[in-house]
Amino acid sequence: MTRGIFILLVALSSWLPLSASGHALDPGYLELSGLGDERWRVTWRVPDVNGRPMPIQVILPAACEATSPPEPSFDGRAWVAGWIATCRGGLAGGEIRIAGLEKMRTDTLVRYELDPGKTQVHRLTSDSIAFQVPDEAGVWDIVASYVVLGITHILEGVDHLLFVFALLLLIKDWRRLFWTITAFTAAHSMTLASASLGWISLPSPPVEAVIALSIVFLAYELARPPEQRDAVTERFPWLVSFAFGLIHGLGFAGALAEIGLPDGDIPLSLFAFNVGVEMGQILFIVVVLALGALLRRLFVEVDRHSRVLTQIASYPIGGVAAFRVIERMTGF
Repeated sequence: MTRGIFILLVALSSWLPLSASGHALDPGYLELSGLGDERWRVTWRVPDVNGRPMPIQVILPAACEATSPPEPSFDGRAWVAGWIATCRGGLAGGEIRIAGLEKMRTDTLVRYELDPGKTQVHRLTSDSIAFQVPDEAGVWDIVASYVVLGITHILEGVDHLLFVFALLLLIKDWRRLFWTITAFTAAHSMTLASASLGWISLPSPPVEAVIALSIVFLAYELARPPEQRDAVTERFPWLVSFAFGLIHGLGFAGALAEIGLPDGDIPLSLFAFNVGVEMGQILFIVVVLALGALLRRLFVEVDRHSRVLTQIASYPIGGVAAFRVIERMTGF
């Protein structure tokens, strides 16, 4: 479409290898699972930084007494420790803090149970390193937490952004683009809900490989002249985006499964997470199109060479996606 989109793709492609291997950008994870009798099983997962745990530390509420926290062990990607904490009077009203998080470029997801089986989720960032555990999460607390988690997931999900990005390059007419994106949204919303509610269950590695393969397919189509592209892709792009959207929804569901859904508020949190995913996707589309429109005004010759730029852009898209397909298949 425009040089602006091409420039954005180069930026994404150059950032991807760093994000794939730079574990320092991974989120921390703290889980407090209720065992009853005012005891909690604590699981603390710390990102790896140059072979050592990131210098962040969990500070549980003052009423909690830890029983022999072990040294963290490396699981191949992060440093993990687990122990039992006794919290007299429970977690409610106490403060959970991640010391040192204010100096990092990552965040920490806190998943906790006030009572066994009653799960809640909270996200801490460098700007907000602590929170007071509420007696019971309100509706707006749940909505806000899961909307933010959805936005964060889509904006950090390079696979999904590359797929949408390839659609923006492939489709010139804005009406067809609208219906194609709408079909993608409808499809991944359906499988996200179905998988999260337990109606569909597929292993994650093949799903992730097919997601990367869907990007390879679009990159292949972008590399070909429009008159030589697949007839279905050219005439019915919404059908292609719907089909691949079903697979992408399973990827979203896998991420949501790792976060967890609060018992008693599953429909609400699922809806909020999906809203967050859509907000992040729309934000990405708006930014790409706005940047493209701006640079098209600055560089008049972009329109004359848009076909060549699109074909050139297909190579980094396809290269990144093909690498991910191979990487995930070898991990089966």
